[in-house]
Amino acid sequence: MNTPSEQSGQPGPGNTLPNAFHVTQPRTPEEFRARQLRARDMLRGDLEGADLEKFVEEAVVTTTLERALNWARSQTVFPMTFGLACCALEMMSIVSARYDVARFGSEAFRASPRQADLIILSGRVSIKMAPVIRRIYDQMLEPKWVIAMGACSSSGGVFSNYAVVQGADKFLPVDVHVPGCPPRPEALIHGIIKLQHKIKGRPDLGWRERYAADGSEEWPYGRAGAPHDVNLEQLIAERRALGSNGSGSNGLGVNGDARNLPLPEAGDA
Repeated sequence: MNTPSEQSGQPGPGNTLPNAFHVTQPRTPEEFRARQLRARDMLRGDLEGADLEKFVEEAVVTTTLERALNWARSQTVFPMTFGLACCALEMMSIVSARYDVARFGSEAFRASPRQADLIILSGRVSIKMAPVIRRIYDQMLEPKWVIAMGACSSSGGVFSNYAVVQGADKFLPVDVHVPGCPPRPEALIHGIIKLQHKIKGRPDLGWRERYAADGSEEWPYGRAGAPHDVNLEQLIAERRALGSNGSGSNGLGVNGDARNLPLPEAGDA
């Protein structure tokens, strides 16, 4: 049954655009037959004038190559077959019949980084494992994305010690953080959907934008240990300007947060 907004073609509550699929569908057998005849006339070259314009409006969708490419990429994300700790069990379950991540085109886990464009950090990242993960990331296809799954990979979790990296964004450009210890499979699927929005170029607002928290970024050696050649105030202003133009969820682009930013060196502390 069609909703009032679908019948009228006007945006309804919660809808930004009318549902064109329902609006343009034939409602009677006679209307369906009329469309068939119009299609036949169009193929013969007999359709012209207002009838031709109406047929084109109903049958042709226009977009840009970039949007079509990003839409295709978002629906064919190939994750790495890669697990770190207990969160990996939750990650494995998303391909089961109960959760069925194939609905979102991300069920094809690849065993080789050269065939994958998404790595899910599912568990704590030890200091010894960080360079291995970075090497795997460097071998992945471009464009590539990273999901930090769980509290351990996002911020170190309960492992506040010298052996565990306190957040994977210290050495990788993380696109989506999925909170929880461990997060349920539904939470990971929600993170994949968020990543799809980001790939399409319509990212959801991050918490820095919602709460105007620009400038709270943490450098590896603290704010005072940021590189001397980086003007933090200017960097914050540039991020805000990029964010207002809709270039990314945090103003740093669609395909990654820190890929094009200067990284601090240990000697700059």
